[in-house]
Amino acid sequence: MSKPSLPEGVRDFSPEQVFKRNYLFDTIKDVFLKYGFLPIETPSMEKLSTLTGKYGEEGDRLLFKILNNGDFLAKANKEALIDMNSGKLVSSIADRGLRYDLTVPFARYVVMHQNDIAFPFKRFQIQPVWRADRAQRGRYREFYQCDVDVIGSESLMCEAELVRIYDEVFHKLGLNVVIKVNNRKILEGIAESVGAKAKFTDMTIAIDKLDKVGEEGVEKELLGRGFDAASVVKIMSVLGTKSLTELKDYLKNSEIGQKGIRELEDFHSYLDSSPLSNVVAFDITLARGLNYYTGCIFEVQSKDATMGSIGGGGRYDDLTGVFGMKGVSGVGVSLGAERIFDIMEELGKFPKAVKGQAELIFLAFDAESHKFAFTVVTALRKAGIRADIYPEAAKMQKQMTYANRRGFAYAAIIGENERLQGKIALKNMESGEQLLLSVDELIQKFKHYK
Repeated sequence: MSKPSLPEGVRDFSPEQVFKRNYLFDTIKDVFLKYGFLPIETPSMEKLSTLTGKYGEEGDRLLFKILNNGDFLAKANKEALIDMNSGKLVSSIADRGLRYDLTVPFARYVVMHQNDIAFPFKRFQIQPVWRADRAQRGRYREFYQCDVDVIGSESLMCEAELVRIYDEVFHKLGLNVVIKVNNRKILEGIAESVGAKAKFTDMTIAIDKLDKVGEEGVEKELLGRGFDAASVVKIMSVLGTKSLTELKDYLKNSEIGQKGIRELEDFHSYLDSSPLSNVVAFDITLARGLNYYTGCIFEVQSKDATMGSIGGGGRYDDLTGVFGMKGVSGVGVSLGAERIFDIMEELGKFPKAVKGQAELIFLAFDAESHKFAFTVVTALRKAGIRADIYPEAAKMQKQMTYANRRGFAYAAIIGENERLQGKIALKNMESGEQLLLSVDELIQKFKHYK
């Protein structure tokens, strides 16, 4: 029998970790709800026709495909099978895939449910996604995204609102971050200014790798994608721009570039109306490699931990258009729950007493006392108090060892004397202090744990 193990890039979570993750998700959800966003959920799998072509060439390669049911080889492309051509073979043996993100499924949802939706539609979604990426610290093959989007409005107020959501969430979690901002129209303007508008996607894919491969790596990537040396020099030069004022002169002959600058200025007119807890910084090198972004784009990085982006998103003008619903603009951002969780663990940012498991366990010396304990624990649960009970009247040492291993703060101990008095001996597991309480007194004491 083989030793049990997990596939690469996925993780188990202990009860303590699940409680912490719930704290993280609840904090994020509370902010989303405060800003008027509504929850939806979509299936784990989507049709491959829904997913492919939306994430760029690299994203398509990272899609997890699901084999067709039954004898999937019966309808396989025989020529592709003989030639070992996996690209052609896949389309004949798999027509579904695990979702790569939550944005494309959201666009599909909007088109399918458009008659039931009040536009602009403000939605949030907290669900897992899957990517066949190389597994490493902070990069998993199964991970949760926490998405928040507005669709059906072109107002730059929406972008400002999303950045304020970022700011509030990370402030509540105790994390210091920098929220980077750029506009894809500015990047289009750069491509236009070097006469390479048709190679815009190639340029953004290369620029998006700057953090990983450095300037030399980006230059090689651009040359490899067909940019001439003079264009590469111009592109790398403008990537050193630190402000919109500097950029205006460089993009003065690009209408699309100038529009991108105006959009960022409009965005700031909303955002800067009141102070933020975190830094918002213009970063011209921010590209967000996904093909569907068309306007303002965002990325969040921790200032206190070495990690990739922990959030990102942007404006998409016509994502629903690929599903037959033209001219509907949207904007959204995502929070990378797994990376945020890892950073909070590393920095010790979770509260010491994350609300989760019951604080109280009932222990009994004998069978009759155990039945009495069951009656009492039932009364506490009816009062909305989380409480547990050891399943039998075993040796007290065994029960206490279990209580300690589980980390209960209190043990309600019942023997014959307590049972006859209708009382409970409540022991503080840390201090050893013990009180004799009635059922009503016990309920009053633990109501604050509800």
